[in-house]
Amino acid sequence: MGGAVGLRANWRQFSLLVLVNAFVGAMVGLERTVLPLLAQAEFGLASKSAVLSFIATFGIVKAIINFFAGRLSDRYGRKRVLLAGWLAGLPVPFLVIWAPSWSWIVVANVLLGLNQGLAWSMTVIMKIDLVGPKRRGLAMGLNEFSGYLAVAFAALGTGYIAQAYGLRPEPFYLGIACAAMGLLLSLLFVQETHQHAAAESESGMADRELQPSAREILTASWRDPALGSASQAGMVNNLNDGLAWGLFPLFFAEAGLDLARIGILSFTYPAVWGLAQVWTGALSDRIGRKVLIASGMLLQGAALAAIALLHGFPEWVGATALLGLGTAMVYPTLLAAVGDVAAPRSRGSAVGAYRFWRDLGYPVGALFAGTLADFFGMRWSIGGVALVTFASGLLVAGRMPETLPLAGRVSER
Repeated sequence: MGGAVGLRANWRQFSLLVLVNAFVGAMVGLERTVLPLLAQAEFGLASKSAVLSFIATFGIVKAIINFFAGRLSDRYGRKRVLLAGWLAGLPVPFLVIWAPSWSWIVVANVLLGLNQGLAWSMTVIMKIDLVGPKRRGLAMGLNEFSGYLAVAFAALGTGYIAQAYGLRPEPFYLGIACAAMGLLLSLLFVQETHQHAAAESESGMADRELQPSAREILTASWRDPALGSASQAGMVNNLNDGLAWGLFPLFFAEAGLDLARIGILSFTYPAVWGLAQVWTGALSDRIGRKVLIASGMLLQGAALAAIALLHGFPEWVGATALLGLGTAMVYPTLLAAVGDVAAPRSRGSAVGAYRFWRDLGYPVGALFAGTLADFFGMRWSIGGVALVTFASGLLVAGRMPETLPLAGRVSER
C-alpha cells in the first residue's frame, strides 16, 4: 500500500526530515572555517592544491555515493540508507580531533563524503516522495534551507570557538553532538517514504516503465537537454562551493582578517543561501525553473568577480551575501527540475545521478582553483572560477528547456 502524497498530509515527517538535514549540514559546516587554516598552522601545508586535497577526496566519495545511494534507496528503502549515512559520520569529528597527520584528515573526509552522500541524498529523496509534484520546489527549498543554514551556524560557531580556544579539539565537539542527534532521530522517529513514490506512480501521475539501468540514467543525465543543463550547472555551482570552503579562509587570512571575521564571512555565504532558498524554491513553482537557474549562475559569477577585485571586510560581506543569493536561486531549483523530469519509480536513481555530477564539482574545483592559486595567486584563481560560472549561466540560458510544465506528467528519459 502506498502512502498519501502531499505536504499537508505528511507535515510531521517532512518537518522531522528538515531537522535531520540540519544536523547533516552542520557536519560539513564544522570544517568551513577551521580546517583550511588547520592545514597550514598545524600540518605545515603550503601548496593550495595540497590544502584542497581534503575537499577533492570528500567530493569524489560523495559524488559516487550519491549515485549509488539513489539506486539503493529505490531497491532497499530510504531509511536504511539514511541510517548507514549517520553511522559513517560518527567517527569524523574524532578523527579530526586526534589526527597526528594530514592523512587522517583525508580519511575523515572520506567518511564525511559517505555521510553526506547517503544522508543528505535521502533527505532530498524522502521529501520529494512526501510532497508530490505540485510543491516540489518548496520542498527542496526547505530541505536546502535547513541544511545550509546549519552549515552557516556551524561555520560561525567554530570560528568563534577557535578564536577563543584554538583550532582543535574544542570546535569539533559540536560535531560529536550533531552526529549522535542525527542518528538517534533517524533511527527512532523517521519513517520509510518509498511507499509514497509508489502511490504517486499508481495514482496515474507517472508512467509504469521498468526502472532504467545505471548506464541509461547516466547517459540521460547529460544527453537530455534539461538533465544535462542541470548536471553542468550543478557541477559548476559546487565548484564554487568548494572554492568558498577551501580557499576563502586562506584568502581572507592572507588579507589580515582574524578567525572571528573569517567565521563571519564563512557564515554569511551559506546563511543567505540557506535562508533565501525557502523563497526561491517556492518561487520556482510559480515562475519556472530555467530563469532562476540561469540568472542565479550569472549572479554567482558576478559575486566571485567582486570578491577577487574588492578588498575589505564590509565589501566581502556584501559579495559573499550575493554569492549566497545566487546559489539559493540555483540549488533547490536544480533539484526540483530533476524531480520534474524523473519518473517516481526511478526518482532516487535520477536524483542520485544529478548529485553525482553536481558533487564532482568539488574535486574539479579543488584541482582547478588549487592549481591556479599555486601558479598565479588566489585572486586570479577566484577570477578564473567567476568566468567559468558566467559561462555556465549562459549555457543554461541557451540549452535548458523549462521543466515546470512536466511536473506531474513524468516520463523516463
